[in-house]
Amino acid sequence: MLGQIAAQIQTKFQQLPINAGSSVMQPSPHTLRGAETNFYAEAAEQTFAVDMLGQDVSIIAKPVQYAWSYGDGTSLGPQTAAGGPLPQDRWGEKTLTSHVYAQTGDFPVVLTTHFQGTYSVNGGPPLPIPGQGQFSSPSQTVSVWRSITRNYADTCLQNPQGQGCPGVAPTPP
Repeated sequence: MLGQIAAQIQTKFQQLPINAGSSVMQPSPHTLRGAETNFYAEAAEQTFAVDMLGQDVSIIAKPVQYAWSYGDGTSLGPQTAAGGPLPQDRWGEKTLTSHVYAQTGDFPVVLTTHFQGTYSVNGGPPLPIPGQGQFSSPSQTVSVWRSITRNYADTCLQNPQGQGCPGVAPTPP
């Protein structure tokens, strides 16, 4: 019986409703073209109780690697670093999981989390599940904008008709 379960466990593992977790982005939901955008994964260990060949099987799925498809033709991973949040005053810093968009637009970001599993039959010792299960999150849209920086020699009090002053139409880029 254990041999039959061992032969079927990886297929069963791939079919479980494992939650891939989510990809979090800073800043969100908008970022700037040419700026580092911090992405990180939030995924958790999950436990499942299933019946296999009339036996009670407990399966534990642990996230071990992460891969991002950034939606612009580039990707990262799989890698063991899940990344992590940055305080707002550090947004724009390069991280192990950050990405720089070269173009403006809306891009679908997908996180694929790789899970390693163990199983036990009828409360027995945990046994490793060969290989990994890969599970993808629903896509999340990131809007990439552009910014324009201009320096001016005087203030709106000194030159009320100056660019950027109230009532003055902006100059096209």
